[in-house]
Amino acid sequence: MTILNILHTTLPIQDPVLEFLIILIIILFAPLLLNKLNIPHLLGLIIAGALIGPNGFNLLDRDSSIILSGTAGLLYIMFLAGLEIDLAEFKKNSSKSLVFGIYTFIIPMVLGSVIGIYVLQFEIKTALLWSSMFASHTLIAYPLVSKLGAARNRAVNITVGGTMITDILALLILAVIVGMTTGEVNSIFWIRLSVSIVLFGLTVLFIFPIIGRWFFKNVNDNVSQYIFVLVMVYLGAILAELAGIEAIIGAFLTGLALNRLIPHTSPLMNRVEFVGNAIFIPFFLIGVGMLIDYRAFFKDLETLKIAGVMVAIATLSKFTAAWLTQKTFKFSADERRLIFGLSNAQAAATLAAVLVGYNIIIGTTESGDPIRLLNENILNGTIIMILFTCTIASFVAQKGARNLLLTEGLHAPENEDKNQEMILLPVNSIEVADEAVNLALLIKAKSNKDGILAVHILDNTSTNNSLEKQANKILKKAAFTASAADLNIQEIIRYDINIINGITSVVKESQITDLVFSLQPDKGLSESFLNKLNQGILPKCNSTVLLYKPVQPLGTIKRHLVFVPKDAEKEFGFPFWLIKVWNIAKNSGASIVFYAPQEIQTILKAIQIKHAIECEYKDFNDWNDYQTIKNEVRLDDNSIIILGRKNKASYREVMAKIPSYLNEYFQDHSYLIVYPMQLGLKDTFQNDLKNTSLIEPLEKLEEIRKNVFKLFSNKV
Repeated sequence: MTILNILHTTLPIQDPVLEFLIILIIILFAPLLLNKLNIPHLLGLIIAGALIGPNGFNLLDRDSSIILSGTAGLLYIMFLAGLEIDLAEFKKNSSKSLVFGIYTFIIPMVLGSVIGIYVLQFEIKTALLWSSMFASHTLIAYPLVSKLGAARNRAVNITVGGTMITDILALLILAVIVGMTTGEVNSIFWIRLSVSIVLFGLTVLFIFPIIGRWFFKNVNDNVSQYIFVLVMVYLGAILAELAGIEAIIGAFLTGLALNRLIPHTSPLMNRVEFVGNAIFIPFFLIGVGMLIDYRAFFKDLETLKIAGVMVAIATLSKFTAAWLTQKTFKFSADERRLIFGLSNAQAAATLAAVLVGYNIIIGTTESGDPIRLLNENILNGTIIMILFTCTIASFVAQKGARNLLLTEGLHAPENEDKNQEMILLPVNSIEVADEAVNLALLIKAKSNKDGILAVHILDNTSTNNSLEKQANKILKKAAFTASAADLNIQEIIRYDINIINGITSVVKESQITDLVFSLQPDKGLSESFLNKLNQGILPKCNSTVLLYKPVQPLGTIKRHLVFVPKDAEKEFGFPFWLIKVWNIAKNSGASIVFYAPQEIQTILKAIQIKHAIECEYKDFNDWNDYQTIKNEVRLDDNSIIILGRKNKASYREVMAKIPSYLNEYFQDHSYLIVYPMQLGLKDTFQNDLKNTSLIEPLEKLEEIRKNVFKLFSNKV
């Protein structure tokens, strides 16, 4: 198409290139313009959709491409809600989610039914279907909350869980009303619906993780992994529709099913979020805006009356549910704002219900016009309600999330140095670069956006230029993996007399707190490496030292078995390696099994109350029994072994045999050996441990617990 043809094209625009360009321009500039006015960008996309749509300037038609992209965006929102949810917090707050789900379903249903029957004179079936539209809600504000960094707040977890409950119940009401209208509600209907829903749930929650774990173990290609995720989302959505419920429920459950397989700090998670927030979700919001017809405001008084009532019911009932949840569980006002903001927006299930009801003809007038279950006034009123509720939800959710983050910032230690955590990755081959970076992403503190260094040591007497080129290639590979997760790695090529001297020099110069070695899966702990470790690294480096042998990707690990020696809590490095273990659990979603003495279990259980992870505890006192535990290690387990350094409180002579034992019996299993941090890191953690007695061995559990909590609040 020539430029003249484009300029003289008729409206709506049919040229797909120009159509796509206009949408991209809106996605690009709407957030930039509205951020200056402190207006949530998602609201700007909805307004932009209204302006360019068939009811606005008619630039674009809401054609099949917009509907397809919008559907993908809606499924993406629900999928991300399930994928990003903290499963440990979700389980911890499951009863709260159930209570909120009941509140946010019953209150709108009762209020809507009473007003529909007694004020608007609807028939019972019409009133029930109309009320179910208020009971459901769409997590329109979730991308906004997630972008602000509040997605893992307990209020968000509870709201997401409650959303699943109320949407399922509301969509079941829709299925039943449709069945009643067509005369299909009988015992066979209920049996078929119940069986199909159960089979669907079992398939997604139990079969999908098996398929996903197999795929991620065997396919390393980044593009293939992302496409696989999309396939699973749409497969879950299709299975939901086959089961008789809406596709959005399938997308949400798919997110839950893949939650443990896609670590929250991984490059794959970053890709999933990036594509969704950049393309799919904006398309959905623009598509919702295209449904808005401003002429409905002036069409007739009945439409305005219906719309006003619908906005009032939706807002009042959802606020009441959020307020009752706040009072029931003693939440803060900002947590109530988050709950209300996330649950007030009406879009997906509401649109599904009103369109289904509008298309059901229950009779004809004397003039032959169809009588619909939900008439045109309700359809137009629904569009107005979507605009108002999305607007309210956006502003309230944004305010609640920002206030919570501000409060957390005020409660953080005044002297906290967020960049004090420094992780060093010695990488000597391309094969270990990826897994070294992936482990670093899992263990790093949530507040630390940088602080990862990759080093390759070269012999300072070598004149071989190809070695430096190879070193650059290895470091670039590590940097590329980190960049996929939006993190920068400092690349270091160091010439030194030997590897030990090179590494220890970088540790001292950069005040490294964590030294991470990724071992070759087929070699494990070689004699030469152990000699370098025991004679050079450990005596000269006070950092936490981690030795990781990756047999399978971290995201496919089901359980981490953590073996903790007696008196480990009496060492300076105890809270620091424990934070690493906790971050592995929080960021990967895998469960933890602690094998530890009772006194250490007491500390761990106290931490778990505030920083929930999925874990269990088993007594472990004698390291001579370690060899018998191999029978409990499963194929998809990763063993984390805490080994004391010589002459330290937790050291036992039997620990010297552990590396050879791992080489012999754990060739097909991943494992991580941890040597705790020791005193001597100049200025490191001086603010965190100022005036605390963790600097010296402790005897009182309460004092230890108090100091551990001090570190956990900002590093997990």
